[in-house]
Amino acid sequence: MKNRIGKKKILIIHGPNVNLLGIRETSIYGKENITSINQQITLSAEQIGLECEVFQSNSEGEIIDAIQQSREEVDGIIINAGAYTHYSIAIRDAISAVHIPCIEVHCSNIYNREDFRSKSVITPVCAGSIVGFGKHSYFLAVVAMKNLV
Repeated sequence: MKNRIGKKKILIIHGPNVNLLGIRETSIYGKENITSINQQITLSAEQIGLECEVFQSNSEGEIIDAIQQSREEVDGIIINAGAYTHYSIAIRDAISAVHIPCIEVHCSNIYNREDFRSKSVITPVCAGSIVGFGKHSYFLAVVAMKNLV
């Protein structure tokens, strides 16, 4: 059940290969690992009065399950859907179905990379999209979410 008394709760969803931050294409994504980034995201949320849960999966179905389950448990979602951003209508539909604010984030600027990365099928069902600021994309989304929930 959503935490209606006290802190609002948000869910951070990391999609495929985000677990390899710090290892994968460091010239694009940096050298900091996901554990460190998650700790910083959680601290950032707590500092502005939000409770934060973090979830990562390389599986589309598990991401969909997390989104669906969140409708009863959180007030907002911040999602880096990774490659699913560009083609997962199922994740798009799950975001649309839960009727809670969602912000799309990407560490890299998906609009100045390969052509296939420049189209997001989830953007139209999100409150907004923050891209290209590395790990800071998450921090900016946390602040934006505070204003939405």
